[in-house]
Amino acid sequence: MTPQAKLIFTSSLILGTTITISSNHWITAWAGLEINTLAILPLIAKSHHPRAIEAATKYFLTQATASALLLFSAMMNAWYTGQWDITQLTHPTACLILTSALAMKLGLAPFHFWFPEVLQGSPLTTALLLSTLMKFPPMTLLFMTSPSLNPTLLTYMAILSTALGGWMGLNQTQIRKILAFSSISHLGWMAIIVSYHPKLTLLNFYLYSLITATVFLTLNTIKTSKLSTLMTTWTKTPALSTMLLLTLLSLAGLPPFTGFLPKWLIIQELTKQSMAPAATVISLLSLLSLFFYLRLAYCATITLPPHTTNHMKQWHASKPTPSAIAILTTTSTMLLPISPLIL
Repeated sequence: MTPQAKLIFTSSLILGTTITISSNHWITAWAGLEINTLAILPLIAKSHHPRAIEAATKYFLTQATASALLLFSAMMNAWYTGQWDITQLTHPTACLILTSALAMKLGLAPFHFWFPEVLQGSPLTTALLLSTLMKFPPMTLLFMTSPSLNPTLLTYMAILSTALGGWMGLNQTQIRKILAFSSISHLGWMAIIVSYHPKLTLLNFYLYSLITATVFLTLNTIKTSKLSTLMTTWTKTPALSTMLLLTLLSLAGLPPFTGFLPKWLIIQELTKQSMAPAATVISLLSLLSLFFYLRLAYCATITLPPHTTNHMKQWHASKPTPSAIAILTTTSTMLLPISPLIL
Protein backbone atom coordinates (compact mmCIF):
# COMPACT_ATOMS: atom_id res chain seq x y z
CA MET A 1 0.00 0.00 0.00
CA THR A 2 1.41 3.40 -0.99
CA PRO A 3 2.03 6.06 1.70
CA GLN A 4 -0.51 8.40 0.01
CA ALA A 5 -3.26 5.75 0.21
CA LYS A 6 -2.35 5.00 3.83
CA LEU A 7 -2.54 8.72 4.65
CA ILE A 8 -5.98 9.03 3.01
CA PHE A 9 -7.38 6.01 4.87
CA THR A 10 -5.90 7.07 8.23
CA SER A 11 -7.20 10.64 7.90
CA SER A 12 -10.63 9.24 6.90
CA LEU A 13 -10.60 7.11 10.08
CA ILE A 14 -9.84 10.17 12.21
CA LEU A 15 -12.50 12.19 10.34
CA GLY A 16 -15.19 9.50 10.74
CA THR A 17 -14.44 9.09 14.46
CA THR A 18 -14.48 12.88 15.03
CA ILE A 19 -17.80 13.32 13.18
CA THR A 20 -19.50 10.57 15.22
CA ILE A 21 -18.22 11.60 18.65
CA SER A 22 -19.02 15.28 18.12
CA SER A 23 -22.50 14.93 16.58
CA ASN A 24 -25.89 15.40 18.22
CA HIS A 25 -27.94 14.27 15.22
CA TRP A 26 -28.43 10.61 14.35
CA ILE A 27 -27.75 11.10 10.62
CA THR A 28 -24.31 12.68 11.16
CA ALA A 29 -23.41 10.00 13.72
CA TRP A 30 -24.39 7.33 11.19
CA ALA A 31 -22.41 9.06 8.42
CA GLY A 32 -19.30 9.10 10.64
CA LEU A 33 -19.66 5.37 11.34
CA GLU A 34 -19.96 4.67 7.59
CA ILE A 35 -16.80 6.69 6.80
CA ASN A 36 -14.99 4.69 9.48
CA THR A 37 -16.13 1.34 8.08
CA LEU A 38 -15.14 2.21 4.51
CA ALA A 39 -11.74 3.58 5.60
CA ILE A 40 -10.70 0.50 7.61
CA LEU A 41 -11.65 -2.08 4.92
CA PRO A 42 -8.57 -1.48 2.69
CA LEU A 43 -6.33 -1.61 5.79
CA ILE A 44 -7.76 -5.05 6.68
CA ALA A 45 -7.44 -6.39 3.13
CA LYS A 46 -4.07 -4.82 2.24
CA SER A 47 -2.10 -8.11 2.33
CA HIS A 48 -4.32 -9.64 -0.43
CA HIS A 49 -4.25 -12.95 1.43
CA PRO A 50 -7.52 -14.98 1.14
CA ARG A 51 -7.93 -14.80 4.95
CA ALA A 52 -7.54 -11.00 4.86
CA ILE A 53 -10.16 -10.70 2.09
CA GLU A 54 -12.49 -12.97 4.09
CA ALA A 55 -11.95 -10.82 7.21
CA ALA A 56 -12.71 -7.62 5.25
CA THR A 57 -15.90 -9.18 3.81
CA LYS A 58 -17.09 -10.35 7.25
CA TYR A 59 -16.33 -6.97 8.74
CA PHE A 60 -18.18 -5.13 5.97
CA LEU A 61 -21.31 -7.32 6.23
CA THR A 62 -21.62 -7.08 10.03
CA GLN A 63 -20.91 -3.33 10.15
CA ALA A 64 -23.36 -2.64 7.30
CA THR A 65 -26.06 -4.62 9.14
CA ALA A 66 -25.32 -2.78 12.39
CA SER A 67 -25.42 0.62 10.62
CA ALA A 68 -28.75 -0.25 8.99
CA LEU A 69 -30.19 -1.24 12.40
CA LEU A 70 -28.86 1.97 13.96
CA LEU A 71 -30.45 4.09 11.24
CA PHE A 72 -33.70 2.10 11.55
CA SER A 73 -33.88 2.69 15.32
CA ALA A 74 -33.18 6.43 14.83
CA MET A 75 -35.93 6.66 12.16
CA MET A 76 -38.39 4.75 14.34
CA ASN A 77 -37.70 7.09 17.27
CA ALA A 78 -38.07 10.14 14.98
CA TRP A 79 -41.34 8.72 13.57
CA TYR A 80 -42.89 8.38 17.05
CA THR A 81 -41.37 11.35 18.87
CA GLY A 82 -40.30 13.81 16.13
CA GLN A 83 -36.78 13.92 17.66
CA TRP A 84 -33.53 13.30 15.76
CA ASP A 85 -31.37 14.21 18.78
CA ILE A 86 -29.19 11.33 20.02
CA THR A 87 -29.96 11.99 23.69
CA GLN A 88 -33.75 12.05 23.07
CA LEU A 89 -34.12 8.33 22.38
CA THR A 90 -37.32 7.43 24.24
CA HIS A 91 -39.26 4.84 22.21
CA PRO A 92 -38.73 1.38 23.83
CA THR A 93 -38.55 -0.61 20.55
CA ALA A 94 -36.06 1.91 19.12
CA CYS A 95 -33.95 1.52 22.29
CA LEU A 96 -33.98 -2.27 21.91
CA ILE A 97 -32.92 -2.11 18.23
CA LEU A 98 -30.21 0.43 19.06
CA THR A 99 -28.82 -1.87 21.80
CA SER A 100 -28.56 -4.67 19.21
CA ALA A 101 -26.92 -2.35 16.66
CA LEU A 102 -24.31 -1.03 19.10
CA ALA A 103 -23.61 -4.55 20.42
CA MET A 104 -22.98 -5.65 16.83
CA LYS A 105 -20.73 -2.65 16.19
CA LEU A 106 -18.71 -3.30 19.35
CA GLY A 107 -18.61 -7.11 19.21
CA LEU A 108 -20.59 -7.57 22.44
CA ALA A 109 -22.11 -11.05 22.93
CA PRO A 110 -24.34 -12.48 21.45
CA PHE A 111 -23.20 -10.47 18.36
CA HIS A 112 -19.50 -11.22 18.87
CA PHE A 113 -18.90 -13.98 16.28
CA TRP A 114 -17.35 -11.73 13.61
CA PHE A 115 -14.71 -10.15 15.83
CA PRO A 116 -12.15 -12.97 16.43
CA GLU A 117 -12.30 -13.97 12.74
CA VAL A 118 -11.76 -10.40 11.52
CA LEU A 119 -8.89 -9.81 13.96
CA GLN A 120 -7.23 -13.08 12.94
CA GLY A 121 -7.28 -12.03 9.27
CA SER A 122 -5.88 -8.53 9.88
CA PRO A 123 -2.26 -7.35 10.33
CA LEU A 124 -1.30 -6.53 13.94
CA THR A 125 -1.47 -2.74 13.46
CA THR A 126 -4.94 -2.96 11.85
CA ALA A 127 -6.02 -5.36 14.62
CA LEU A 128 -4.96 -2.69 17.12
CA LEU A 129 -7.14 -0.10 15.32
CA LEU A 130 -10.09 -2.52 15.26
CA SER A 131 -9.76 -3.22 19.00
CA THR A 132 -9.42 0.41 20.12
CA LEU A 133 -10.11 3.30 17.72
CA MET A 134 -12.95 1.58 15.81
CA LYS A 135 -14.80 0.91 19.08
CA PHE A 136 -14.63 4.52 20.24
CA PRO A 137 -17.54 5.94 18.11
CA PRO A 138 -20.06 3.20 19.09
CA MET A 139 -18.85 3.50 22.70
CA THR A 140 -19.62 7.25 22.69
CA LEU A 141 -23.10 6.53 21.27
CA LEU A 142 -23.62 3.97 24.06
CA PHE A 143 -22.47 6.61 26.57
CA MET A 144 -24.87 9.26 25.18
CA THR A 145 -27.92 6.95 25.02
CA SER A 146 -27.18 5.10 28.30
CA PRO A 147 -30.11 6.65 30.28
CA SER A 148 -32.58 5.27 27.68
CA LEU A 149 -31.23 1.71 27.46
CA ASN A 150 -32.54 -1.29 29.39
CA PRO A 151 -30.14 -1.99 32.30
CA THR A 152 -31.33 -5.59 32.80
CA LEU A 153 -30.72 -6.48 29.16
CA LEU A 154 -27.27 -4.85 29.25
CA THR A 155 -26.39 -6.75 32.44
CA TYR A 156 -27.31 -10.11 30.87
CA MET A 157 -25.38 -9.27 27.68
CA ALA A 158 -22.37 -8.16 29.77
CA ILE A 159 -22.27 -11.38 31.81
CA LEU A 160 -22.66 -13.44 28.60
CA SER A 161 -19.80 -11.47 27.00
CA THR A 162 -17.47 -12.00 29.93
CA ALA A 163 -18.33 -15.73 30.04
CA LEU A 164 -17.90 -16.30 26.30
CA GLY A 165 -14.78 -14.12 26.09
CA GLY A 166 -13.20 -16.21 28.85
CA TRP A 167 -14.33 -19.67 27.75
CA MET A 168 -13.68 -19.32 24.03
CA GLY A 169 -10.22 -17.85 24.55
CA LEU A 170 -9.02 -20.81 26.64
CA ASN A 171 -8.05 -23.18 23.82
CA GLN A 172 -6.71 -20.63 21.30
CA THR A 173 -3.14 -20.71 20.02
CA GLN A 174 -3.32 -17.61 17.81
CA ILE A 175 -2.47 -14.47 19.79
CA ARG A 176 -4.80 -12.19 17.78
CA LYS A 177 -7.76 -14.47 18.54
CA ILE A 178 -6.82 -14.54 22.23
CA LEU A 179 -6.76 -10.72 22.26
CA ALA A 180 -10.12 -10.65 20.41
CA PHE A 181 -11.73 -12.78 23.12
CA SER A 182 -10.01 -10.59 25.71
CA SER A 183 -11.69 -7.58 24.08
CA ILE A 184 -15.12 -9.29 24.18
CA SER A 185 -14.58 -10.05 27.88
CA HIS A 186 -13.59 -6.43 28.66
CA LEU A 187 -16.66 -5.15 26.78
CA GLY A 188 -18.76 -7.07 29.30
CA TRP A 189 -17.26 -4.97 32.11
CA MET A 190 -18.00 -1.78 30.16
CA ALA A 191 -21.59 -2.76 29.32
CA ILE A 192 -22.60 -3.82 32.84
CA ILE A 193 -21.88 -0.39 34.35
CA VAL A 194 -22.97 1.93 31.51
CA SER A 195 -26.54 2.41 32.83
CA TYR A 196 -25.40 3.22 36.37
CA HIS A 197 -22.15 5.13 35.96
CA PRO A 198 -21.40 5.92 32.27
CA LYS A 199 -18.12 7.73 33.05
CA LEU A 200 -16.71 4.50 34.49
CA THR A 201 -17.42 2.82 31.13
CA LEU A 202 -15.35 5.46 29.36
CA LEU A 203 -12.54 5.22 31.93
CA ASN A 204 -12.50 1.43 31.48
CA PHE A 205 -12.41 1.86 27.69
CA TYR A 206 -9.53 4.37 27.80
CA LEU A 207 -7.41 2.19 30.09
CA TYR A 208 -8.26 -0.95 28.10
CA SER A 209 -7.22 0.84 24.86
CA LEU A 210 -3.95 1.98 26.46
CA ILE A 211 -2.99 -1.50 27.69
CA THR A 212 -4.12 -3.24 24.47
CA ALA A 213 -2.11 -0.76 22.39
CA THR A 214 0.97 -1.66 24.45
CA VAL A 215 0.42 -5.40 23.88
CA PHE A 216 -0.19 -5.07 20.12
CA LEU A 217 2.76 -2.73 19.54
CA THR A 218 5.06 -5.02 21.53
CA LEU A 219 3.92 -8.05 19.50
CA ASN A 220 4.39 -6.02 16.31
CA THR A 221 7.95 -5.14 17.37
CA ILE A 222 8.92 -8.75 18.09
CA LYS A 223 6.96 -9.94 14.99
CA THR A 224 4.93 -12.58 16.82
CA SER A 225 1.39 -13.76 16.10
CA LYS A 226 1.12 -17.24 17.63
CA LEU A 227 2.08 -18.93 20.90
CA SER A 228 4.72 -21.22 19.37
CA THR A 229 6.75 -18.24 18.07
CA LEU A 230 6.15 -16.30 21.29
CA MET A 231 8.14 -19.03 23.09
CA THR A 232 11.27 -18.15 21.08
CA THR A 233 11.19 -14.38 21.71
CA TRP A 234 12.92 -14.48 25.10
CA THR A 235 16.29 -15.06 23.42
CA LYS A 236 15.65 -12.12 21.09
CA THR A 237 14.28 -9.39 23.37
CA PRO A 238 14.37 -10.35 27.07
CA ALA A 239 13.55 -6.85 28.37
CA LEU A 240 10.59 -6.41 26.01
CA SER A 241 9.29 -9.88 26.92
CA THR A 242 9.44 -8.96 30.62
CA MET A 243 7.48 -5.78 29.91
CA LEU A 244 4.95 -7.85 27.93
CA LEU A 245 4.52 -10.08 31.01
CA LEU A 246 3.70 -7.05 33.22
CA THR A 247 1.35 -5.55 30.61
CA LEU A 248 -0.56 -8.84 30.25
CA LEU A 249 -0.97 -9.05 34.03
CA SER A 250 -2.28 -5.46 33.95
CA LEU A 251 -4.74 -6.41 31.17
CA ALA A 252 -5.90 -9.29 33.37
CA GLY A 253 -6.71 -6.75 36.11
CA LEU A 254 -4.32 -7.88 38.84
CA PRO A 255 -3.97 -5.46 41.80
CA PRO A 256 -0.71 -3.51 41.66
CA PHE A 257 -1.25 -2.62 37.98
CA THR A 258 -3.36 -0.07 36.08
CA GLY A 259 -5.86 -2.68 34.81
CA PHE A 260 -7.10 -3.29 38.37
CA LEU A 261 -8.42 0.29 38.68
CA PRO A 262 -11.55 0.05 36.43
CA LYS A 263 -12.49 -3.41 37.79
CA TRP A 264 -12.18 -2.19 41.37
CA LEU A 265 -14.36 0.88 40.70
CA ILE A 266 -16.96 -1.12 38.73
CA ILE A 267 -17.29 -3.73 41.48
CA GLN A 268 -17.63 -0.91 44.04
CA GLU A 269 -20.34 0.85 41.98
CA LEU A 270 -22.28 -2.39 41.33
CA THR A 271 -22.27 -3.09 45.08
CA LYS A 272 -23.63 0.41 45.73
CA GLN A 273 -26.42 -0.28 43.20
CA SER A 274 -27.40 -3.46 45.15
CA MET A 275 -26.02 -5.65 42.36
CA ALA A 276 -23.55 -7.65 44.44
CA PRO A 277 -24.57 -10.99 42.80
CA ALA A 278 -23.86 -9.58 39.30
CA ALA A 279 -20.53 -8.18 40.54
CA THR A 280 -19.61 -11.59 42.02
CA VAL A 281 -20.53 -13.47 38.82
CA ILE A 282 -18.63 -11.12 36.49
CA SER A 283 -15.58 -11.17 38.80
CA LEU A 284 -15.53 -14.98 38.84
CA LEU A 285 -15.94 -15.12 35.05
CA SER A 286 -12.98 -12.78 34.58
CA LEU A 287 -10.82 -15.52 36.17
CA LEU A 288 -11.30 -17.47 32.92
CA SER A 289 -9.61 -14.62 31.04
CA LEU A 290 -6.87 -14.52 33.67
CA PHE A 291 -5.96 -18.09 32.71
CA PHE A 292 -5.17 -17.27 29.09
CA TYR A 293 -3.33 -14.05 30.01
CA LEU A 294 -1.15 -16.12 32.33
CA ARG A 295 -0.68 -18.63 29.52
CA LEU A 296 0.52 -15.84 27.21
CA ALA A 297 2.76 -14.44 29.93
CA TYR A 298 4.16 -17.91 30.65
CA CYS A 299 4.95 -18.49 26.96
CA ALA A 300 6.54 -15.04 26.62
CA THR A 301 8.89 -15.20 29.60
CA ILE A 302 9.05 -18.48 31.50
CA THR A 303 9.14 -21.06 28.69
CA LEU A 304 12.43 -21.68 26.97
CA PRO A 305 11.87 -23.41 23.62
CA PRO A 306 12.66 -27.12 23.40
CA HIS A 307 15.47 -28.19 21.04
CA THR A 308 12.92 -29.84 18.73
CA THR A 309 11.15 -26.54 18.00
CA ASN A 310 10.37 -25.82 14.35
CA HIS A 311 11.31 -22.17 14.70
CA MET A 312 14.76 -20.74 14.21
CA LYS A 313 16.39 -19.34 17.34
CA GLN A 314 16.23 -15.56 17.32
CA TRP A 315 19.29 -13.35 17.70
CA HIS A 316 19.29 -10.44 20.13
CA ALA A 317 17.66 -7.38 18.54
CA SER A 318 20.28 -4.76 17.72
CA LYS A 319 17.84 -1.85 17.47
CA PRO A 320 16.48 -0.31 20.71
CA THR A 321 12.84 -0.58 21.82
CA PRO A 322 10.72 2.31 20.45
CA SER A 323 10.13 5.02 23.05
CA ALA A 324 6.34 4.87 22.43
CA ILE A 325 6.26 1.29 23.73
CA ALA A 326 8.35 2.28 26.76
CA ILE A 327 5.93 5.13 27.64
CA LEU A 328 2.83 2.97 27.01
CA THR A 329 4.23 0.12 29.13
CA THR A 330 4.96 2.49 32.01
CA THR A 331 1.45 3.99 31.95
CA SER A 332 -0.28 0.63 31.47
CA THR A 333 1.38 -0.82 34.56
CA MET A 334 1.88 2.09 36.98
CA LEU A 335 -1.21 4.33 36.95
CA LEU A 336 -2.88 2.71 39.98
CA PRO A 337 -1.07 4.80 42.67
CA ILE A 338 -2.19 8.05 41.02
CA SER A 339 -5.80 6.88 40.58
CA PRO A 340 -7.18 9.66 42.87
CA LEU A 341 -5.85 12.18 40.29
CA ILE A 342 -7.54 10.30 37.42
CA LEU A 343 -10.84 10.27 39.30
